[in-house]
Amino acid sequence: MSAHREHLKVAVVGHVDHGKSTLVGRLLHDTGSLPDGKLEAIQEVCRRRGVSFEWAFLMDALQAERDQGVTIDTSQIWFHTAKRNYVIIDAPGHKEFLKNMVTGAAASDAALLIIDAEEGVREQSRRHGYLLHLLGVRQVAVAVNKMDLVGYSRDRFAAIADEYRAYLAGIGVTPTFVIPVSARDGANVVAERGGATWWDGPTVLEALEQFKIVTEPEGLPLRMPIQDVYRFDKRVFAGRIESGVLRVGDRIVFSPSNRTSTIRSIEAWHSDPPPTEAHAGQSIGFTLDDQVFAERGEVVSHEQDAPVETDVFRARLFWLGARPLTRDTRLRIKLNSAEAEVRVQEIERVIDTGDLSTAGSDRVERNAVAEVVLQADRMLALDEFSTAPATGRFVLVDGYDISGGGIVSMEGYADQRQLTTVRASNIQWVEHAISTEARARRNGHGGGVLWLTGLSGAGKSTLAVATERRLFNLGFQVYVLDGDNVRHGLNADLGFSPEERAENIRRVGEVGALMANAGILVITAFISPYRSDRERARKAAGAGFHEVFVKADLAVCESRDPKGLYAKARSGAIKEFTGVSAPYEAPESPELVVDTAALEVDACVDAIVEYVREQFRVAPVRAAGG
Repeated sequence: MSAHREHLKVAVVGHVDHGKSTLVGRLLHDTGSLPDGKLEAIQEVCRRRGVSFEWAFLMDALQAERDQGVTIDTSQIWFHTAKRNYVIIDAPGHKEFLKNMVTGAAASDAALLIIDAEEGVREQSRRHGYLLHLLGVRQVAVAVNKMDLVGYSRDRFAAIADEYRAYLAGIGVTPTFVIPVSARDGANVVAERGGATWWDGPTVLEALEQFKIVTEPEGLPLRMPIQDVYRFDKRVFAGRIESGVLRVGDRIVFSPSNRTSTIRSIEAWHSDPPPTEAHAGQSIGFTLDDQVFAERGEVVSHEQDAPVETDVFRARLFWLGARPLTRDTRLRIKLNSAEAEVRVQEIERVIDTGDLSTAGSDRVERNAVAEVVLQADRMLALDEFSTAPATGRFVLVDGYDISGGGIVSMEGYADQRQLTTVRASNIQWVEHAISTEARARRNGHGGGVLWLTGLSGAGKSTLAVATERRLFNLGFQVYVLDGDNVRHGLNADLGFSPEERAENIRRVGEVGALMANAGILVITAFISPYRSDRERARKAAGAGFHEVFVKADLAVCESRDPKGLYAKARSGAIKEFTGVSAPYEAPESPELVVDTAALEVDACVDAIVEYVREQFRVAPVRAAGG
């Protein structure tokens, strides 16, 4: 086969015994892709064992598969036509072997889904269709197999085709082709029409020939996960380009470390002269103009189109673990060449792949699909699956077992790259001549940040202002930073996208920390929906940061709706509104909780003031000469 010919990867999936391996075996034979003597060798093995010849034996390469009569692992085999080369990935149909089916389909350009004409659409047929959608396989041909067993009934074919098209439409998938087939007889596989004389559509092969290559997307942004770093007389960074093009002289950034440099050379085996550019699908090495420390797991991209950096994201996943997935379960995520610990922060909904209904649940059972929120123990470089599939897929490992896989969604969550990148240089912290302790003794209390967080309508601003008045009367140096107020000046340039919300909180956190350092007790009143943003504010203020959860559930807040915002959000007038169309991550270990749904305002203020007196009061001293 010529090395320059394009290669289409096709996953063949379907319910057990619906004829996947038989169809592939027939496809290999009828395209003349079998090695010389292969058919005769298999026929001789069948004769010696006293079993009837099956076309599936041409595909079932494992001895255990012949003995058990089922495909238990993904098998890959090549065949070719005048147009191009194909890699057929035969995936198992048993529920117990779905893990291997996911592995095979994840790397495919297209899929051929088999349905038995006698048995019709089964639970596994729906599950496989949903998995293909989950894994981003958008080119799907459906072969209604064993048409010979139903007398090549046109009505039977139409009923199955209509039922399955309707199901796939519900998950946003339109099958490119639905074809009546008899793999055993060779009808509509390559050329033979067999008994389906009424069919005027394509054969399976003709359908495959119309599919496009999508696994080597040069038009997408550059993404090259680093596999390893070799140190010879120079440092060579090695990996596979998943998308885009890399050229000598390109300015690149490593994510999530955010180190930048320029490509000095591209290294490749047996290439003289060395290449000046490399494309998606190529495994290469490169050197840099200057020494940069980067390691396995980082993602190389161009500076102007870098991946998302975040430690929290939404995911749609298929759970394969032996134990149910529950909230706070800790797992290991494998994202390209990177690995990290993640925690299940939230299980938002579980999806029934049979009827596509969704339901709230506190657990995800084996072989179920769910939408969850995952939080990593460090920053990850990733992409939304819809924009860069190769870097938007992941697998989850529980112990030593691959227990799940899925795709990334950043809906409602911010790209934190801008929040963690330090651009200023040649700067250093200036120490004050007045110590923090001296300021506390002068004021009679320490400085700090009292961070009120909760849904819109929970009562944050009301409590902040009332607490400020009470503490001022008690002699505290106190000031409220309110969400609406700071957007009139300091943050007037920010909107309400996830990234702008995160930057809004970052600025407030830094200002609050500076004011606390000056000895002032700062009370903030912000929804601040993301835990990562609040943790960043905590880091800025240090030990002086105290998180107060102003607790009130969504129903209570919406019933109050003091600014009419919930009504606008429900009508669609406000996009990305917290609690309705954007997430709110409640504090997990706040220093104080005040329940405004259960307590009156004065009682809540009493609780906050008492907490402040316990935590911030110190014995005052008079200033010299006072």
